[in-house]
Amino acid sequence: MKTKPSILFGLAMVAAVATTASGQNASPSGTLPPKRNQKLATVHISPKPIAIPSRASTKNVVSRKRNEDKHVSYAEALGRYRRERHDRVWWKQRHVIIVLVAGGYYYWDSGYWCPAWGYDTANESYDYDGPIYTYGNLLPDQVIINVQHALKELGYYSGDVTGSLGPTSRQALSAYQRDYGLEITGAIDEPTVQALGLI
Repeated sequence: MKTKPSILFGLAMVAAVATTASGQNASPSGTLPPKRNQKLATVHISPKPIAIPSRASTKNVVSRKRNEDKHVSYAEALGRYRRERHDRVWWKQRHVIIVLVAGGYYYWDSGYWCPAWGYDTANESYDYDGPIYTYGNLLPDQVIINVQHALKELGYYSGDVTGSLGPTSRQALSAYQRDYGLEITGAIDEPTVQALGLI
């Protein structure tokens, strides 16, 4: 029996949260556990429908699956991202993996974490309103922490390592991207993560 990649990813995310809660590293890649006062992530995995009544529905499910499994460029991820408010039901119908990280819900789509506006109005704290590239099953704050550490070691970032993609972090990203001949997005994208040696 084949296990679907999105289910494996979801199970890995649940394992990461459980491991983090026990006080150990959340990733075999050696990322730092969250600080004591940082909120732990919670993972919401929407159940897959068992029976699909029509061909039209099958086509939609297949295309959604393909979109979630493949990685796309930052430009494509940014083009697909919309700051639209939707309720929890709407988000769960369209995205399999939704997590709560440091005061905001994010959905996973094609290798990027994006803010899920309206999923929970009590948890809508986002320092960056756009896609954040991910790798190694890391949550958005874990990716940001790794990027901040790397930029700090190279002398581009002098702020605190917070796991939050605020203005100082985005300025450091832009300066690094400019100096290394990368597209200047001021965001965490795959070419920047590769250039920093994180993947």
